[in-house]
Amino acid sequence: MTVDFDSGLGKNPANFAALSPLDHIARSAEVYGNRLAIVHGPLRQNWRDTYLRARRLASALRKMGVEKGDTVAVMLPNTPAMVEAHFGIPMSGAVLNALNIRLDLPSLAFMLRHGEAKVLLADSEFADAARQLAQQIPGLYVVAVNDVLGPDDVMPFGNTDYESLLAGGDADFQWELPADEWDAIALNYTSGTTGDPKGVVYHHRGAALNAISNILEWDMPKHAVYLWTLPMFHCNGWCFPWTIAARAGVNICLRKFEPKLVFDLIREHGVTHYCAAPIVHAALANAPESWREGLPGKVRGMVAGAPPPTAILAKIEAMGFDLIHSYGLTEVYGPAAICAEQEEWAALSQDARAVKKSHQGVRYHLQGAIAVLDPDTMRPVQADGQEIGEIMFRGNICMKGYLKNQKATQDAFAGGWFHTGDLGVMSVDGYIKIKDRSKDIIISGGENISSVEVEDALYQHSDVLAAAVIAQPDQKWGETPCAFVELKEGSNLNEETLIAFCKNILAGFKVPKTIYFGSLPKTSTGKIQKFELRKRMKSDSAIDV
Repeated sequence: MTVDFDSGLGKNPANFAALSPLDHIARSAEVYGNRLAIVHGPLRQNWRDTYLRARRLASALRKMGVEKGDTVAVMLPNTPAMVEAHFGIPMSGAVLNALNIRLDLPSLAFMLRHGEAKVLLADSEFADAARQLAQQIPGLYVVAVNDVLGPDDVMPFGNTDYESLLAGGDADFQWELPADEWDAIALNYTSGTTGDPKGVVYHHRGAALNAISNILEWDMPKHAVYLWTLPMFHCNGWCFPWTIAARAGVNICLRKFEPKLVFDLIREHGVTHYCAAPIVHAALANAPESWREGLPGKVRGMVAGAPPPTAILAKIEAMGFDLIHSYGLTEVYGPAAICAEQEEWAALSQDARAVKKSHQGVRYHLQGAIAVLDPDTMRPVQADGQEIGEIMFRGNICMKGYLKNQKATQDAFAGGWFHTGDLGVMSVDGYIKIKDRSKDIIISGGENISSVEVEDALYQHSDVLAAAVIAQPDQKWGETPCAFVELKEGSNLNEETLIAFCKNILAGFKVPKTIYFGSLPKTSTGKIQKFELRKRMKSDSAIDV
């Protein structure tokens, strides 16, 4: 006989609420309201005041007509306003769109139009860009954020300023958790495989679970002191604004990465955790020894993409830093896999341990699954470290989909898994390892660069007959764009002139650092054989996701 467990019980008698990272700040304000939440130059702000300011922001946005599902964009460095925006904007029911402050104006304008942003919060450092965007996008309401450590010689801009906006909001604003945890909380743009960015939509459930997974992966204690070396515009800072709120930790804000300043802040505030791209770790490891003197106890760092070389890893460990390697993409909220270390690795040589740490690893605690599958048959590859397949995710920590792009969303989730486009193997011990990319994405200093976009720029020059762009290894940036160009007969175009041409079209970090001229290897049908170019440049060593 089957027991009817629902009989007479009804549904949700305790009025269960949707999962949302917004609840993290409410609890910290309630339980640890007097504890330090934000440090920024001379500013010291506790969790109670941070929560009140977020509520004022939510209230003010509502008063100006922002409704549920509207987009509110921000163009901010790692400042207190950026922390507050991660709570105040979704508390209003709006969707937070954190713009990459390193992008060029056309890219930013595309994102604001595509996301239909109603409001833009812009730091005074980007006043000129904000003015131009407002001119290009009628009806865009610009809020000027004058940060305490920002430039002090900026002419007034925007419809109002941030502090005036908050002053018009209600600190007792009664915000509500989403009715459905599947509701959108954030919009993040990724370059994908074409020049036009794709809008990745995050839901409240995924953001809450990834924030908690960050805690579990790091065994992060209450009141951790977190240094913002990672831009909060990257996958919402890998969800760490919400993670730190859950632990009632301390956000040490950092407008701009400078190695000496990082070491000074670590010493001054007893930093316990930070996240960063490989280039940041390399800069810290190679900093003058005098800058690194007197560091406190163990500092835990997380690196995404390719792990630092063995020599860099040795220097990091010598400083007393404990580095862990994570893997993910914008579509899975940043890190959704981790190279979970095993006790026996400690007995290995440094080189052997570095090899183990170079794996992309296993699924995050609250991610459903990670696998390497044949993308055609969806059959798992052999766990032999040899058979190549596509790395795929499924579970709670996957995006809601691509904004206004149903086909791309369906393709990305074909077969019930999210297809990363990264090719890899499954090792005997069950750890994922990337081998190549099916997407032509170059990641330079943590920034995604579409090779197709760079090729399109090259093709705009009238002397270019054919072009192929690949990643080339770079000691500082991890990898940089490298172009191979076949010129039209009779052309005397040189590298300097073509690079200058590209600078008028592309953001600086997307411009090829090196250009080689000559005949390109092609198939019998005329398709450029990029794999031959990668072999020539040893690009496999530059893979970094």
